[in-house]
Amino acid sequence: MTKVAVFGAGSWGTAFSIVLADAGNDVTIWARREEIAAGINQTRRNAEYHPEVELAPRIRATHDVEEAASGADVVVLATPSQTLRANLTSWAPHLPTTAPLVSLMKGVELGTLNRMSEVIAQETGASQDRIAVISGPNLSPEIARREPAAAVVACADEDVAKQLQSIIHTPAFRPYTSTDVLGCELGGAYKNVVGLAVGMAVGLGFGDNSTASVITRGLAETVRLAIKMGADPMTLMGLAGLGDLVATCSSPLSRNRTFGEKLGRGLSVEEITGGTHQVAEGVKSCHSLRELAARHGVDAPLAQYVDEVVAGRMTATATMDAMLGRPTKAETD
Repeated sequence: MTKVAVFGAGSWGTAFSIVLADAGNDVTIWARREEIAAGINQTRRNAEYHPEVELAPRIRATHDVEEAASGADVVVLATPSQTLRANLTSWAPHLPTTAPLVSLMKGVELGTLNRMSEVIAQETGASQDRIAVISGPNLSPEIARREPAAAVVACADEDVAKQLQSIIHTPAFRPYTSTDVLGCELGGAYKNVVGLAVGMAVGLGFGDNSTASVITRGLAETVRLAIKMGADPMTLMGLAGLGDLVATCSSPLSRNRTFGEKLGRGLSVEEITGGTHQVAEGVKSCHSLRELAARHGVDAPLAQYVDEVVAGRMTATATMDAMLGRPTKAETD
């Protein structure tokens, strides 16, 4: 039996806690709001996220960081990516010094352009062989309902990846291992930006030809950056790349695609965010990824134009016109 601390009681943190409990682990969820923790313990449900799913007795919750981390064999981090560093500032002193630290987050930090594994290393002092990433086509409502799904567990230390694989494998959740942390993180972050672009196309009333074209060119853009940064391009052809991209761009459950649809219909970022408590990671990461691509000399029109729309400098219609008006070239250029 493994004791796992999950920091984050949101949609994905709660769904992943269900996976962990189904695999036979004891799970303690840290919740930012005390009422969420109390509700989980009293009703066996997270009333704000997945209220229809009953949580197993193996899952308990707390608002106390020290209590959540105490005795944990594995620590899972499931907060919005742009708040991770601030959270780790207060969490780090309480985290066990030998436990693997697992990131469920898919973003690139504004300003620093750091990936989440890099933020974890900087704020905790953990070595790369203790930091892992889990990524793939994992829409949290479907995971919470125990619908079949697969994911990638990536860590520089293959033995740690295999250890984590063994504690999250359930009849409904099939994990594969990888040592390409960089590729998995880039795939997870970039697919959110592509999801926004696909959503905008849908919001503008375009059909499958348009969305398929955006998905394909988005994948090409992701692979260009991944190769330049030293990732394995085959990672982007797998679950953490193409798999996650397909799920995000094709499902109405995707926050980023839904956000993009509203942008396509003419709503502003402020109008959309005012009506939801869910975070669409691509809204922030589009600027970080645009800057990251520029830093590495990679052409990234999708990230560029999505960033322009999110910043309010272009409309979705103007973006589509600009992309179609780019000079033609060979597909592999």
